[in-house]
Amino acid sequence: MSDATIYDVAKLANVSISTVSRVLNTPEQVNEATRLRVLAAIDSLQFVPKAEASARARKSTRRIGVLAPFITYPSFVQRLRGVAAQSGAVYEVVIYNVESTVRRDSYLSTLPVLRRLDGLIVMALPFDDTVAQRLRANKLETVLIECVHPAFSSVEINDRLGGALVAEYLLAQGHRRYGFVGDATVPDFAVHTSARRLEGYQRVVRAGGGELAPEHICLGPHGLETARQLAHQMLSTPAPPTAIFAPSDTQAMGVLKAARERGLAVPRDVAVIGFDDVDIASYIGLTTVRQPLEESGRVAVELLQGHLAGQSRLAQRVTLPLEIVRRETA
Repeated sequence: MSDATIYDVAKLANVSISTVSRVLNTPEQVNEATRLRVLAAIDSLQFVPKAEASARARKSTRRIGVLAPFITYPSFVQRLRGVAAQSGAVYEVVIYNVESTVRRDSYLSTLPVLRRLDGLIVMALPFDDTVAQRLRANKLETVLIECVHPAFSSVEINDRLGGALVAEYLLAQGHRRYGFVGDATVPDFAVHTSARRLEGYQRVVRAGGGELAPEHICLGPHGLETARQLAHQMLSTPAPPTAIFAPSDTQAMGVLKAARERGLAVPRDVAVIGFDDVDIASYIGLTTVRQPLEESGRVAVELLQGHLAGQSRLAQRVTLPLEIVRRETA
């Protein structure tokens, strides 16, 4: 362990010690150029704050961090449930909510250095090799969910396959006009699952002779109300689709509301399929693509525990299966 002090870091980065402290504790308050200069000095000196060094000397903090965006989304809530169930009484789970690129980069810069965690689970937040090197250099065991880096174990699903499964299912029912209600923009810091699911859906629809017209690909900010408005827009076209796929169950519920507001029978007039199979999907009879949300959280903790116990240092990639759950809406 390095004997470098905060004064050494400040001197090397040509900043005050208060600036070093802000980079470590409230990095969003420091401009990017200064923050990167301080982090480079920390990396170069292998600096560890004194209190955190003492904690590391005790071998374990008994804390696992979960870094995630959109933590209020039902799918993320269910993933976190799996993390909590597998962690049990052994580890305290600390959740870090990411709402911006700056916040993601801040956490990924400081958490490895502060050493307040035994391990970290990163959900749907891609990062670059510089971050990976910092995590490895500071020996913070890390497992990824829904994103991939060759240096770390990951739990994944195949989003394009999920979209393809929907198209195959609907083609088999004889549909020919298709729609999609998805996300127009996804923050730079997050994984673009909507676009991947559309890609798989679109490819198989077209290969099967179906029509997915440009005016029937309706994109907007993620949310139930936006999906409802987009579905109204789509269903008001001269030849509306007879089947609509939404890349989340939340958006599918917005589509269902619009269809019913227009007096359409589901699925006779229009079939609706979602994605995720969150808890409420079964209660409203939503046909959807089930991904093992809780299992992904449990498997991530299992992988992390294995690394922490020294059972394996090799990165493992676990791909969980997807399946169509047939209910009343399609």
